[in-house]
This record gives sequence, structure tokens and C-alpha cells, in this order.
Amino acid sequence: MFSMFKPYPSGCIYLKSSLILLLLLSQLTFAAWGARLPGVTSTIPVSEGEKVLYLTLDACNGPVDVLLIDFLIKHKVPATLFINAQWISKNLETFMRLAENPLFEIENHGTKHLPASVSGKSVYGFKGTESKEKLIKEIMVNHEKIKELTGKEPKWFRSGCAYYDGEAVKIIKEELNLNIAGFAISLDFGATLPAQEVYKHAIAAKSGDILLAHMNSPKSGTMKGLEKAIPELLARGFVFKVLPPKTMENKD
Repeated sequence: MFSMFKPYPSGCIYLKSSLILLLLLSQLTFAAWGARLPGVTSTIPVSEGEKVLYLTLDACNGPVDVLLIDFLIKHKVPATLFINAQWISKNLETFMRLAENPLFEIENHGTKHLPASVSGKSVYGFKGTESKEKLIKEIMVNHEKIKELTGKEPKWFRSGCAYYDGEAVKIIKEELNLNIAGFAISLDFGATLPAQEVYKHAIAAKSGDILLAHMNSPKSGTMKGLEKAIPELLARGFVFKVLPPKTMENKD
């Protein structure tokens, strides 16, 4: 007996299943939210036997930690500095001195230090950008500011709190063609940890790791922790470098 209902041709079933799968994947990408998403670089691939670390320092608000910067200069330790537009405006003279120092590479930490979202997601009490347009503005206003002041175009972006949703990651990488700086180790957890904890985190670093600390909290334990850890890491044979200009994917 023949059914009165005709089955879908096999090709239609495949097409329908594929569309459903694509829809589910797009929803998962949109919903993703965190510091460690695909496309966010936390480690840089290194050759076998290389011992390289990438120290990155965020300037979110507040004054510069002069002792920390002087320490890095004294020991000739390169660092990539992620600076936001508000900090630049309040510390313009200091910013220009940092930008002129060949030890440091200036990169983009956003305009208002907002997490990178297209729907206003929040983290640590900070509300993220609420749309694609606001995300792009958050990035590009400071991008152009840094370019105008230094003559160099930023190649890396790190959002406020280093948090992203999946759609933001896609926009930053594919439409703005920027590298996204995550971290393998947060050394000072937003400049809130005591010096001994900063030290313990730093000496646990492995070759290729991007290390995140802060350069805008002179009263924190960041300087004292790094003051102890960096000479030890150098004695172990580690070399510090600034982040490379080309997009590098996670090894994770």
C-alpha cells in the first residue's frame, strides 16, 4: 500500500539538516561569552627550545605606575601596552613618552574600557557594548586616536575586562582585521592581588604565554611581584618580546 505522503528526497533532507545545524552553530557563537573563546589569542606559537614570554600591561584608569615602567626600562624588558582613550586623554604627556620608547609597543584597549559584546552583556559590573555599531565605535575611536598620536596603526585589540562574545570576536577579526589579545595568565587579576601572588603567577609562565598585568595601579602588588619574578625568569633563560604584528592563533 502506498503512502499518500511523499517523503523528502534525500538531498532535501540533507539541506534541511544542514540549515538547522548552521542555525544552531550561529546561535552558539552569538551566545558565547568569556575571556577564552576561539579567535582570542592567549599563547603565541614558538619554535622548539625557544623560551619567549609576552608581557602585556593594561592602562584602564588612574595614574601610571612609574616604578613599574622604570623597572622595565632599567632591565630592558619589552612590553606591549594596551591603553584606552580615556587614559590617554588624562595622561597625554606620559603616553607620548611611552610611545616614543622602543621597548614598548602601544596597542588598543578601547575607548571607554567596555567589554566586547553586541548585546550589552556584563562582567565584573562593567556593561559591554550593546550593538555591532557601538562595538566598532568602541574600538575604532581609540584606534584612530593612537594612530594619529603615534603614527602607528594598532594591530591588536583587548577589550575592557578582556571579555568577548562570539559575534564580537568574529567582527573584530574578520571585519576590522585585528588580532585579539587574550592571556595565558592573569598576573594581578585586575591589580587586586598582593605581590607574592603576582610573583607566583609569573614564575609559572611557559614559553609562548601572553601575560596580563596592569600599569595604572601604583598602590597594588603588581610592581613588587614583577620586580621579584622578572629577574628570576630572565635567569632561567626566558626572553621577553612584544606581541608580533601578524594574527597568531591559539595553540590551545
